[in-house]
Order: sequence, then structure tokens, then C-alpha cells
Amino acid sequence: MTVLGFLAACEKHDAAAGEAASAMNNVASQAGQKVDEAASYVGQQVDSVKQSAEQNLQSAQTPPAISASEVAASARANLTGAASATNAAIANAASDTGAGLQSAGRKLQEWSASSALSSGATAGSTSDSTSASSATTAPDPGNARTDMDK
Repeated sequence: MTVLGFLAACEKHDAAAGEAASAMNNVASQAGQKVDEAASYVGQQVDSVKQSAEQNLQSAQTPPAISASEVAASARANLTGAASATNAAIANAASDTGAGLQSAGRKLQEWSASSALSSGATAGSTSDSTSASSATTAPDPGNARTDMDK
């Protein structure tokens, strides 16, 4: 009986080992399928990227169709626009310069008139010519400089 018990135990052990081996085979088979699926997916992605890169390379090698007349027309339009903008800027600068010169001329006339009045009073009060010349080279009499800056 002991032998029968021993044989029964061995059979049970072999059955459990067989079941474990079968389960391991199933797991290995499933893992292999998943690896195959992943490899297939990666291969598809690599092929897609490769195809896209080849298309981009081909389109980059094909120059766009541009005619000489289109380039000339575009250049002409750009030059016309630049010339127009330059003319407007020159006209504005000339206008601003003219206005500035008119203002400066008025101020100079005002300053000259006030300076002549104040130097005439100084020259009239002294009869010595050296005094008159020193009065003209002396610093601005009164507020003549301030009047000119207005």
C-alpha cells in the first residue's frame, strides 16, 4: 500500500507539474503574441515615418515653378512701394525742415530786434568806440539768449 500511495503521490505531482508547465506554455505563448503585435506596430510606424520622410525629401527636391516675369513683376511692385514710401518720407522731412527754419527765422528776427534795441541803448550812452565794441563782445545783454530760445 505504501507503494500505491507513493505512486499516487507521484502521479499527483506529475499532474501538477504538467499543469504548471501547461500554464507556463500558455503565458509564454501569450507573451510571444504580444511581442509579435508590438513588433508589428513598431514596424508599421517606422514604415509610415520612412514614407513621410521620403515624400518630404522628394517635394524638397522639386523647385517651385516661378517664371522670370513673376519675379520681375514682384521686384517692380516692391521697388514702386519703396519709392513711394521714400517720396513720402522726403516730403515729410522737407515740410518739417521748412517749418523748423521758419520758426528759427522768426526767433532770430525777434532776438535781433531785441538785441539791436538793447545794444543801441548801450552804444548811445557811451561815446567811446572801445566801450561799444566791448559791449558787442560781452555776454548776452539782458535776456536776449532766453528770448531766442523761445
